[in-house]
Amino acid sequence: MTETSGIRPRALGEIAIRCRDYAAMIDFYGRVLGLEPLTGGANGGPRDRISFFRLGESFAGHIAVLALFDGDGTEPVSGTGSSLHHLALSLPWEEQDHAKAWLEEQGFSAQYQEFEWAGWRGLFTRDPDGNTVELVAASPEWHVA
Repeated sequence: MTETSGIRPRALGEIAIRCRDYAAMIDFYGRVLGLEPLTGGANGGPRDRISFFRLGESFAGHIAVLALFDGDGTEPVSGTGSSLHHLALSLPWEEQDHAKAWLEEQGFSAQYQEFEWAGWRGLFTRDPDGNTVELVAASPEWHVA
């Protein structure tokens, strides 16, 4: 019998991005994508150089978050030069068309890609630092066995 670690993560806890353009990234994830900023906590909420956004409830009371860190003058590798392929945020299928129109109105490109094998459709864009962001939704018609 093969021994296993006994470790079994249940959900996403945090995505952290070191930003080239901190202000533009806060605007994109907050205003453009509509993520709720987190406030309060031990250090009084959003810091001068770190901002947290709620991604949704996660596992065992830990809120899933997106953390944006000011690059502090360093040049982080992002976009095609990064090992990060993309990050995906879920939303309902019926909201994707509105999201596409809003992104384009705000000057961001937005393209669909269908993943029928998984029952998903992704709406892809790039954040101001060049990272690929997918707004993914499960299709109400595609059923995966």
